[in-house]
Amino acid sequence: MKNKTRMMNWLAGSLLLGAGLNTASAAELPKLVPASPAALQRWQDMRFGMFIHWGPVSITGHEIGWSRGAQTPIAVYDNLYKQFNPTNFNAAEWVQTARDAGFKYMVLTTKHHDGFCLWDTKQTDYNIMNSPFGRDVVKELADACKQAGMAFGTYHSVCDWHHPDFPLGSPGGSVPKPHPNMDRYTEYLRAQVTELIKNYGPLLYMWFDVPQQTGPDRGIPTANLVRSLQPDILINNRVGGTPADFDTPEQTVGGFNMDRPWETCMTICQQWSWKPNDNLKSLSQCLRTLIQTAGGNGNLLFNVGPMPDGRIEPRQVQRLKEMGAWLKNYGVTIYGTRGGPFKPGKWGASTRIGNRIFLHVFQWEKGNQDALELPAIAARVRSARRLDHKAPIQESLRQADTPLPLLQSVETDFQQNEEGLTVRMPPAFQDPIDTIVMLELDRPAIQLAPAKVGSSTSSLSSGAKAKASNVYQNMSEYDAGKAVDGETETRWATDGGTHEAWLELDLGKNVTFTRMAIREWAEGGNRIQRFNLQFKEGGEWKTIFAGTTMGPDFTKRFEAVTARVVRLNVLEATDGPTIDEWEILK
Repeated sequence: MKNKTRMMNWLAGSLLLGAGLNTASAAELPKLVPASPAALQRWQDMRFGMFIHWGPVSITGHEIGWSRGAQTPIAVYDNLYKQFNPTNFNAAEWVQTARDAGFKYMVLTTKHHDGFCLWDTKQTDYNIMNSPFGRDVVKELADACKQAGMAFGTYHSVCDWHHPDFPLGSPGGSVPKPHPNMDRYTEYLRAQVTELIKNYGPLLYMWFDVPQQTGPDRGIPTANLVRSLQPDILINNRVGGTPADFDTPEQTVGGFNMDRPWETCMTICQQWSWKPNDNLKSLSQCLRTLIQTAGGNGNLLFNVGPMPDGRIEPRQVQRLKEMGAWLKNYGVTIYGTRGGPFKPGKWGASTRIGNRIFLHVFQWEKGNQDALELPAIAARVRSARRLDHKAPIQESLRQADTPLPLLQSVETDFQQNEEGLTVRMPPAFQDPIDTIVMLELDRPAIQLAPAKVGSSTSSLSSGAKAKASNVYQNMSEYDAGKAVDGETETRWATDGGTHEAWLELDLGKNVTFTRMAIREWAEGGNRIQRFNLQFKEGGEWKTIFAGTTMGPDFTKRFEAVTARVVRLNVLEATDGPTIDEWEILK
């Protein structure tokens, strides 16, 4: 996977990289063979997959691919495989861990940007068979998945910073090589793709990455080769020059989308490959990420990085088991569902199947701790009931007409009128991570148009004119306005390595306010370490509040301030500051 400060740049450019290198006109380009709708639906129904980043790099504890020529000298990195002997690797144990966690498919990094191959490839000697371990990891894992009835997919890097024919090398694909031959490298890439599908398939999908030097005249034929070898296989949007079958937001939950399939890839810790004492996400973070993803109509590909000895780190296994215990009870609200109709937000998310909507409530209304205000829907709610954690829900209950065993469940109070729907839940019955309320409707829930749950309407900053000192790679999807658009899946972001920045809002007129709520995007830990909240008066900035760390749930009350222009001034940050949402409240 990618270095955090560069990953979104590669992703944003995945359809453009190499455009200047490939001269074929649009009329001359081949057409992408479309995906099987049935295969797409089967994959979307799975909702939850296990990503595995692993290889000799685990010996160093540094990031796979990206540490080559950076933290680890190239000559040292390229010889790590001579020490790689993960004698505790057991494919059946990995698969059992995945099953216990509730994963429905597994995806392994067969070859990352460092070029090392985890299977018995005939295209290069730089592979697992020439390590002290000498066993075909891909074959063993593919066979274990087949035996357990679990779908198996492969990650395969389009770029290869080790291969002499690929034009760019380490560090980070930034160094030109002396004698590249992209045509010959493309043949190599396609030969390996053929090996993987023919010898280890059928595969759920091929998950390509970082298509440097690869435009549509290379990427589309590669994708069509994949489809010709296995017609029902899926392909992600990183093969080069084509969006293919689904999008791949990285280290962030994707935006709500009922039209285009997508899959968020995210780490259980901070680094993709194993790192000693890496920051492990809490159970709440893990579950809410999965719920928000399903609520946005996406899949979650959740990554673990096994240790050098071949075991998945015990604390990661424990966290995954905790997720699996939750999914054993509540998987019916995730698997096989579609997102919505209520769009995800700070309040939580919703999923739907048959005549049911499952509300996953993280946060009840401020100032009214037992109520959730929802917009109107074109259906009558027949009943609302809280799903109790002591009531196991079986997989068979995915059928819409099957009654749920609501042991010790609570009949939930609700009111519905033409203006909206209010659901009430006494605090004593609210779950600290996720309170689930099932709504029974008088018609199929999929017929309902998506609706936004409205916190932004009460914010004085909603839709404010925003500007910032820095925007990540000058990309519009991370501009200042994303911090005040009312959408928690979008954010203002700054370039990696930025330690000071400001975000300024023009509210359009003088307004009086007494509160601010700011949601810092804080994957891997709080970045902001020191900041001021300020307003402009007479051409000068005056400080309302000076703070230190912020985090994802920062709120501050203060004496009433009247102003038109306000500013978040970040004075110190560990890395590029990034804000999901900034609300200014009366």
